[in-house]
Amino acid sequence: MYLFSFEKLEVWQNSRVFILEIYRLTIAFPSHELFGITSQIKRSSSSIATNIAEGTSRNTNKDQAHFLTISYSSAMETLNHLILSKDLNYISEQEYIQCREKLEKFVIK
Repeated sequence: MYLFSFEKLEVWQNSRVFILEIYRLTIAFPSHELFGITSQIKRSSSSIATNIAEGTSRNTNKDQAHFLTISYSSAMETLNHLILSKDLNYISEQEYIQCREKLEKFVIK
């Protein structure tokens, strides 16, 4: 099977693992948050990898940089949702730390 260029990127691979972790984590969120923070954190975390993938299909450095900037912004949005989830006791301190460390692993690199 052919691998597209984004699939070879470590940052995309790590963000994909992170998305799966977010999806597993939000299963335990309250049902009344289904269309609130649960939806928001799923969409923002998915947007990280999606924009990395989309950026690799662009022909100019400027376009590629634009999509990486959007990806970074989505990572910061996701971090904000994680902080709020911890503040609302939807996730434990330990779950927050684990997710934050995973996010930092590929955002800071």
